[in-house]
Amino acid sequence: MRRVIRVGMADFKVCSPPNLISTLGLGSCLGVVLYDSDKQICGLAHVMLPDSRRVLNIDNRMKFADTCLHDMYNEMLKRGAKKERMVAKIAGGAKMFSFESSNEFLNIGEQNQNAVKEKIAEWSIPITAEDIGRDYSRSITFDPANGELHIRAVGKGEYII
Repeated sequence: MRRVIRVGMADFKVCSPPNLISTLGLGSCLGVVLYDSDKQICGLAHVMLPDSRRVLNIDNRMKFADTCLHDMYNEMLKRGAKKERMVAKIAGGAKMFSFESSNEFLNIGEQNQNAVKEKIAEWSIPITAEDIGRDYSRSITFDPANGELHIRAVGKGEYII
């Protein structure tokens, strides 16, 4: 039986067919899918912040691009995925508030994009599709049976990358 596995904010999950995996409300947050098409294993992370090294007391490793992606990547390897076969798809990282433009430090969406791309590049995993930035929220669902990332965006409808 097919079910949709929900990934909450500041969390990740790993799944395989027949299940789908989804997260809602990606504003400045970034949804990151790592996918091994041969094994049909995927992970989806809902990243809130770019870098755990900027915070003194970390109450949840899953908030941060560096620590969340590291943990998800390792979980996928434990389940049989191979780095050489992985690809990534990313969505979100919007600039949700106009005041962010006056201060680069406050543009969390762009910082999340850069942090995620840097971490994925460390593993030499190609990003095969992205829908990032701009000024609107997205919700995503990934299907590990066919590698499609379905995106629903406020005022934009639904599309696939």
